[in-house]
Amino acid sequence: MGSARWSRIVLKLSGEAFAGGEGHGIDGAVVRQLAGEIVDARRDLEVDVAVVVGGGNIWRGMVGAGEGMDRAQADQMGMLATVINALALQDTLEQLGQPTRVQTAVHMAQIAEPYIRRRAIRHLEKGRVVILAGGLGSPFFTTDTPAALRAAELSADALLKGTHSGVDGVYTADPKLDPSATKLDEVSYLDVINHGLNVMDPTSITFCMDNALPIVVFDALHAGNLRRVLEGEDRVGTLVR
Repeated sequence: MGSARWSRIVLKLSGEAFAGGEGHGIDGAVVRQLAGEIVDARRDLEVDVAVVVGGGNIWRGMVGAGEGMDRAQADQMGMLATVINALALQDTLEQLGQPTRVQTAVHMAQIAEPYIRRRAIRHLEKGRVVILAGGLGSPFFTTDTPAALRAAELSADALLKGTHSGVDGVYTADPKLDPSATKLDEVSYLDVINHGLNVMDPTSITFCMDNALPIVVFDALHAGNLRRVLEGEDRVGTLVR
């Protein structure tokens, strides 16, 4: 058994991560891999884990807005998409024997609990994985912002941003477009903002900086990476602080 450098984390998973190579929908094998990594962190490393899920594999509000749909309405559809992913992750985690709770920022009592900070903390203390869906419950925000906000509210030690496209951290440029791009093992919040590095949206980066909340950007779909990040293995992901 190893030891983790943080005792409580918020893991941000984009909706596209749930789709695997398909780019849309939910890939059961991928969700099972992600769930297995979370169970490993919770049981073997005894880390409290809250997960914020996106919904881009089902619907992206910006796409709808770009096609003429009212932006607020399109974003509300995206919030509902995150709930679908949350329920899929919950079911897979519980198949693996891990107790969970889904909490949503949009009230839907027959499906999930409403997000209540103290209740979420109590679930974490009892060893449950808390899956947070519905974003902030308000349009015009990406799911990066609620991930940062929930991490601060739940007194998490770090925010882990899981990528899905094979990019294993933060680079000086887009490595898919620029072969000379180099991976950064560590970078400051200000450098991320000033150089427009593609980590999270600027609102969430600024929030993390104001609250001294470290961010780790890593490839969530590479087997074992979540554990490696938690154990502080060198050169896995990029630390932003």
